[in-house]
Amino acid sequence: MSVLTCIYSFVAAGFTFALVWPFVMVVASRFRKPRLQPVQPEAQPDFACIITAWRNAAIARPLVDSLLRQPWPHFHIYLVADRCAPADWHFDHPRLTVLHPDPPLDLKVKSIIHATEHFVRAHDFTLVFDADNVAHPHLIDELVRYIRAGWRVVQAQRRAKNLDTVIACADATGEFYKNYTERYVPFVLGSSAVISGSGMAVATDLYRGYLYSPEIQRGKERGKRMMQEDKILQNWLLRRDERIAWAREAIVYDEKVTTPDAARTQRSRWLFSYFQNVPHAAGLLWTGLRGRSWNQFLFGLVTLLPPLFLTVGGAALWALAGLWVAPVWSFVLAGALALFALNVLWTLWLTPVPPAIWKALWGLPLFIWQQVRALFLMKNPDRNFAPTQHRHAVNVEALLAGDAEKEKMRGSVPH
Repeated sequence: MSVLTCIYSFVAAGFTFALVWPFVMVVASRFRKPRLQPVQPEAQPDFACIITAWRNAAIARPLVDSLLRQPWPHFHIYLVADRCAPADWHFDHPRLTVLHPDPPLDLKVKSIIHATEHFVRAHDFTLVFDADNVAHPHLIDELVRYIRAGWRVVQAQRRAKNLDTVIACADATGEFYKNYTERYVPFVLGSSAVISGSGMAVATDLYRGYLYSPEIQRGKERGKRMMQEDKILQNWLLRRDERIAWAREAIVYDEKVTTPDAARTQRSRWLFSYFQNVPHAAGLLWTGLRGRSWNQFLFGLVTLLPPLFLTVGGAALWALAGLWVAPVWSFVLAGALALFALNVLWTLWLTPVPPAIWKALWGLPLFIWQQVRALFLMKNPDRNFAPTQHRHAVNVEALLAGDAEKEKMRGSVPH
């Protein structure tokens, strides 16, 4: 029984740490404020804006329109229309190059490489988008502020462009929480923000090095079994001890899943990639510890922590089992779960989030259940990992008007 108690206590301590650590980090971050000190105030960076579309180029129209309205003069757009039929709108603009790969590429990273091979000129930074994104009118201006402060990798903030269903609100809730705890907090505390998958600006020389790295070359051959390219990118950068800045003021609107099936399919891909990334995250944590790099150590720890539903669900079941094995740990875990829940609510309040998020919190258990079901889709990636279908084509004016209405209802402005 003593051996069983020791094993139980060890696992319980791990769950407790995973639940309490985010709260500790949020508290610590409240004593720090990010400051941008221009080191290159006259820099005029030129951007390659790469958009990857698959089977649906028309969904990218609002994004293209929003980019063409950016006041920053130095950029060119590359739309990779992979397996896309002719769209119902014209792509003709001097700042836009539309590419139709032949043969089809069927992989996002291949589309990105295809775009870089067709640059019309040398670009200082590469800015990557998904086709369903929409850029805030001052997205590039905000990124330039960080670049002029010396940053070579900058992650913009992704915000939901649709909160039309309970599932979409639950999806957005998770991203709001992660924006705060996995991007803002690590960056403020001297480490790196986790990359979102779109809306990141990377110095082109760095980005080319990543695209032609052995990890990407091996991944291309694996198809749907490839680890997500954003995880490969952040690991590649952190192994070189590059810091990833978090630009909260640089906004990219992103479509959220709206149905249980879409949520289940999307999360199955993400979970598959998380487990693939565990040894890389552990390696970064160890490298940071051995080399005394706070950047690598904290980033490794943040990306090593399990997905929220696994942490919360596992801790709850472990606490229940502890009633027969180690009752004291059951109470400790119950307290840690309560603190974690309060921390989620606190970060949503600190963000702050739109009123629709608060109203839809009751739907989180449904979303969590879809993630549990997603675990069983990981065993057959080739059959189950279908790309998310995007249907919400919303222009930037409607999104800005919606933001203004949300701010009016909330009676405050973002921190």
